[in-house]
Amino acid sequence: MPLSHFVCPSCASINRFPKERAAQAPACGRCKAPLDVSGAPIHMNDEQLQKLIAQSPVPILVDFYADWCGPCRTLSPILAQLSKETSGQLFVIKVDTERDQRVAASLGVQGIPAVFLFKGGKLADKAVGLRPLPFWQQWVYPHLAPSPA
Repeated sequence: MPLSHFVCPSCASINRFPKERAAQAPACGRCKAPLDVSGAPIHMNDEQLQKLIAQSPVPILVDFYADWCGPCRTLSPILAQLSKETSGQLFVIKVDTERDQRVAASLGVQGIPAVFLFKGGKLADKAVGLRPLPFWQQWVYPHLAPSPA
């Protein structure tokens, strides 16, 4: 039975359970807060992101953005759609570069939107700028674990 992975919006712990259980309104195994299993992107700070990258069993797409950035605002619903499509198989994380700058600076982010893909704790790929949903699908899907038949 394939397991889905979800990040707790309260404590940033990784939770895993069979995909069928997602319909039962699961709670975080650590802090007992309700888990968001909708597939919506998750906002994180630098500390939470670094911890997630180090521990995640699934790939992580990180969108470095700022609220004032027009292309970032346009990209947001595109990545939200991708996040819903890949719910349980990919974590889509949003980091506001106005509030949290340490990780973005360590990765050399100079322009936004900047999107980084991590797998197994390491940087797998990066892209800068606004691109359509099919680009992001082709970019991410090869990094996802194959779905069992």
